[in-house]
Amino acid sequence: MTFPRLGVLALARPTFDVPYAEQVAATAFATLESLDAELVGNAKLLFDAASTETALEQFEGVELDALLLLQVSFTDSSMTEAIGARFSAPIILWSFPEERTGGRLRLNSFCGINLAAYALINAGSSFGYIHRYAHDNGAVGDIEVLLAHGVGQPPSQRRAPAPTPEAAGVKAAQVASRLSGSRVGVIGDHPIGFEPCGYDADELLRVTGIEVERKELPDLFTSARDVDTDELALTRQRATDALGSLDALDQEALDKSLSLYGGMKTLIREGGWSGIATRCWPECFTEYGGAACSPQSMLIDDGTPGTCEADVYGNVTALLLQAVAGEPAFVADIVEMDTDGDTGVLWHCGLAPMHMAPDDGSALGTIHSNRAKPLLNEFALRPGRVTLARLSQAGNEMALVIGSGTMLDLPLAFSGTAGVIEFERPAPEVTATIMREGLEHHYGIVYGDYRTELEALAEYWNIPVIDL
Repeated sequence: MTFPRLGVLALARPTFDVPYAEQVAATAFATLESLDAELVGNAKLLFDAASTETALEQFEGVELDALLLLQVSFTDSSMTEAIGARFSAPIILWSFPEERTGGRLRLNSFCGINLAAYALINAGSSFGYIHRYAHDNGAVGDIEVLLAHGVGQPPSQRRAPAPTPEAAGVKAAQVASRLSGSRVGVIGDHPIGFEPCGYDADELLRVTGIEVERKELPDLFTSARDVDTDELALTRQRATDALGSLDALDQEALDKSLSLYGGMKTLIREGGWSGIATRCWPECFTEYGGAACSPQSMLIDDGTPGTCEADVYGNVTALLLQAVAGEPAFVADIVEMDTDGDTGVLWHCGLAPMHMAPDDGSALGTIHSNRAKPLLNEFALRPGRVTLARLSQAGNEMALVIGSGTMLDLPLAFSGTAGVIEFERPAPEVTATIMREGLEHHYGIVYGDYRTELEALAEYWNIPVIDL
């Protein structure tokens, strides 16, 4: 009997919990040993392009039926994209659920396959995926099904906008008019392997009327260094009022972080920007010395959305949600999904606006879980009905992603700012949409139900809708 030949590689990033990632990879590989397949590869974590290139040498001259990428922790998509371009064998992505402990996000594996799916879809590569714990033997059955029936992409389910009431159309026209002619600033390039944060300025202008102006990170750092002591003191008082005492934090790094708020405000004022998308890491930590998270939260509460990773379309998403809802929006990752339930976790390091914090004094100031510098907000998003959206360019075509759910009244899932959402659909179906469409890893959140207004806005802009 001939068994399929399955190549196995384990991808990870050293800024996450490496010892834990090594345990997960070893357990996953042990689980694979019950698969009726010939395994080529091992559970050694690959952290960079050089180690991946060396690992790929074991597949030279070997005919693979599929290549299984263990997305052990978060990584950008650059290695996956390079692997996909090199091999004709279909790719299977395996991400690993993570216990919602309230502590550090140790792996962030799901977000990794989200980025990978975006890159593979845009490149036209075939792939399948599974989302199971490393010890779950159900992963074996999932892989056997994919090997037996072939790995391929089901057709996109993007659709034309549905008819909406006249009032929604009027509101959409007002929102579109308000956005048209506005400008957003982008500071620096998006990180390597974060293609969902790229943007087409001409297409954005054509569809929405929104312009993009670019500045560089040294422009921000110079502006931040020019913030005077009185302004810095006022910013610190604002942060203390919202988050409690900050005295236990590294004070030099705290001042660096808080000065970024003043620096961003200066650039916003000079540029006449309605929003700002900043390449926040690693340089804000490694070159300037403080986090951009809480400063961007302050901007969001001011009514000028700030977004991480130089994500321009994410920033525009926050702008349009703010215009529709009349209150601040938050752009976050989906970092964890139920394997068989209805909930997921929306998270970002610590830049959710205080508008979204519970009114119980539980919000705290903290440090970045991977970079160990302040200042970040830490709280569980308050409960309530929410709308999700994303102005998307997945599949190389602009569309508006629309979803909804309920933010549950639950403890903080992971350190930073996070909320557990109960989707309108089972979480595996939401996951299937993300992977089938190759959606971006950032999703806008606003409280209230604005699906009808967003549907009308998609119709006004003449772009399709993707139901999340």
